[in-house]
Amino acid sequence: MAEIRPPPAKPRPFYQTAEQICPYLPGRLERRIVTFLSAPDDEAIQDELALAGFRRSQNMLYRPQCHGCAACVPVRIVVEGFRPNRSLRRVVRRNAGLRASECPARATDEQFALFRRYLLARHADGGMAEMTRQDYADMVAGWSARTRIVEFREPDGRLVGVSLTDLLRSGLSGVYKFFEPEPAQRSLGSYIVAWHVQRAAELGLPYVYLGYWIAGSAKMAYKARFAPLERLGPEGWEPMPAQGSADED
Repeated sequence: MAEIRPPPAKPRPFYQTAEQICPYLPGRLERRIVTFLSAPDDEAIQDELALAGFRRSQNMLYRPQCHGCAACVPVRIVVEGFRPNRSLRRVVRRNAGLRASECPARATDEQFALFRRYLLARHADGGMAEMTRQDYADMVAGWSARTRIVEFREPDGRLVGVSLTDLLRSGLSGVYKFFEPEPAQRSLGSYIVAWHVQRAAELGLPYVYLGYWIAGSAKMAYKARFAPLERLGPEGWEPMPAQGSADED
C-alpha cells in the first residue's frame, strides 16, 4: 500500500508596500514587508516573526524594508538583567497608586476619549489623528487570542493609560500605548513600559519587545531608559550599547 503523505504546507505570502513619507526621519521614504494573520496556526508564526524583528498592527505583521536605509533597529528589553535607574525609579514612585487591569481586547468609549486626548496633545500632525471611533475599534479588535488591553487607573477609577499588548512565547509585545498627556513630567509612557517588564518577570518571560530604535529620533529616546537592551543585527540578537537616558516619553 502506498504511503499517504500530507500535502506540502502552503508558503506564507509576504508583500511589499508602496513607499510613503517616513514618520521619523525627515526627507526619507518608508516601505514595509508585510504578511497577514488569518490561519489557526498564526500564533506560532507571530512568535517566529517577532524573533525576526516584525511588529503587529491589527492583523498585519510588518518590518521596515526601506531602500538605502536601515535606521529602524528592532530592540527588546532583557527582563532578567533589568535594573531601573534613578530616573525610572522616580517615575515608578510617582505612579505607584495606579491599578493595572488586563482586559479582553475590546474598545470602549472611555478608552477612545483618552486616545483622542493623547493624539491631539502628542501627535496632532500624525496620520492617526484623524482616526474615528470605528477606526479605533478596528485597531484594538482581538486579532489574536493572546492580545489584551491593559488599563491603568487612578485610585478613584479614572482611566489614565492604556496598552494594547500581545503575549508571545518569548515575551510581551506592546503593540500600542497611549495615556493622559498632562502633566508630561509624570512620564506615564515610561511607567507603562516598566509595568510590562515587571509583568513579564511574573510570567517567567525573558523579553519585552519595544519595536524599533532609531538613533537621533526624539520619539525613540525614552527607550534608552530600559537597559539592558538587545538589538537585532545581521548575526541575530545582540547586546545594544548604552545610549544614555531620557526623561521624556
